[in-house]
Amino acid sequence: MTSHIPSLPPLPPYPAFNLARLLQTVFHPEKGESVAILIDLENPRDIADFGFLEDENTSIQKNAYTYFYQNLQAEVLQKLGLTGGDIFAYQITGGSNLELPDSAVSPSGKTVSLIDEVYKQYDIVLCISTYSATAPLTAAAKQYGFRGATLHGLNDTILRSGLCVDYDEVSKSAEKLRLGMTRADAVEIDYIVGKTSATLRLELGQQEAQKSHGLCRGKTPDIANLPAGEIYFVPTGAAGEFPLTLEDGTIALVQVENLQVQGASLLKGNQKSVDEYVRRVKSDPAVGMIG
Repeated sequence: MTSHIPSLPPLPPYPAFNLARLLQTVFHPEKGESVAILIDLENPRDIADFGFLEDENTSIQKNAYTYFYQNLQAEVLQKLGLTGGDIFAYQITGGSNLELPDSAVSPSGKTVSLIDEVYKQYDIVLCISTYSATAPLTAAAKQYGFRGATLHGLNDTILRSGLCVDYDEVSKSAEKLRLGMTRADAVEIDYIVGKTSATLRLELGQQEAQKSHGLCRGKTPDIANLPAGEIYFVPTGAAGEFPLTLEDGTIALVQVENLQVQGASLLKGNQKSVDEYVRRVKSDPAVGMIG
């Protein structure tokens, strides 16, 4: 394991990324609390001896290792009085908010149970993954009594901006936006990618708006989705088109009717990636559900 942790120059007007500050602000952890990191891999056994670091297609997981795992081990655990700092890999799910497997692998190559050896053993769980795991991890947190955060798609831009903000201020701003949007009938989102424009209409049914403000303090089991600051609803209907960036950077124009992805066309990048996305949506409708 290398002891060198590269620095990330901040993006104006953001301060430099500081893991200790982020964890302190989000969780207000108590001394002695334990923390674990989860990543997803096509082959979870690639975490053994950190073999995935040699794979050029694991940039998210490499960021988890470099800026979270190494930082925890080097200084943050001691600085905040935390314990653990362990990392585990589970099988990539293939879509946002799909159920997580129970089986995971440790850097020693040992197979572990997420339920018995992570959820029940750690106070704070950080999930840094390709696909969002907020919904299944929130359910697990409430069942097994831990707090945590999901940080899917972690890249250098997020590390230099969205994870550098003061989440106390983000929470205040998010509440102002929530009050302005609550009880809306619908929202239309307009997109422009190059010379292509698209609109997605979401029916909201006058719901009370919810906010993701990035704070997960106290002892109440919950999961923060970072970066935060969003206002969200569970749409009752969705129709139109929107651009979607796929894993390899390909941009697809996705067609939606009745809350479900119906198809997609290529805007930029690799047609095979779009075809594979459409295949996954057709084989597993949950992958293409808007909500």
